[in-house]
Amino acid sequence: MIKEDLRSTANYLTMSRIVMTPLIIFCLFFDGKLAAFLASLIFSIASITDWFDGYLARKNNTVSSFGMFLDPLADKMLVMGTMVMLIPLGRIPAWVVVVILAREFAITGLRGMASNEGVVIAASKLGKYKTGFQIAALIGLTLHYEYYGFDFHFWGMGLLWIALFYTLWSGYEYMKQFKDMLLA
Repeated sequence: MIKEDLRSTANYLTMSRIVMTPLIIFCLFFDGKLAAFLASLIFSIASITDWFDGYLARKNNTVSSFGMFLDPLADKMLVMGTMVMLIPLGRIPAWVVVVILAREFAITGLRGMASNEGVVIAASKLGKYKTGFQIAALIGLTLHYEYYGFDFHFWGMGLLWIALFYTLWSGYEYMKQFKDMLLA
């Protein structure tokens, strides 16, 4: 069964995100605009695969338990790996990464507990906004430098504050939904 689950285009795209994450981290070990551009380009391509894998799985009716397990893991590896790498570069405040990581661990744990009870806590619109703003922020923060008069770090930080807002709001909503599930 798992062998069959592996052989879908959607799952290959998900696995490609896992492979691209160390490439982004590798690029961020180097200074300069070229390394920043390459890290941002790879991150952008990896982020686009997140949308395509879900779309293809639904369109081709190849949604699988393996894909449902691996997709959020690949997303977290991509986003969290990039965020953590940006801390020592001084491009992102460590406390923001800690708050975002804490929310991700808490919600993943709540979803796991709910799943054990046979309840699926689906991704909310707020969670999708959080992800979108995190991705947009990280594109700007990996680019970091000014290109053609556009300060990507400045705009990346602005988007990060919006992402942090949605991170906290969606985390609260998930916890409220979980509490309601327990009381039902």
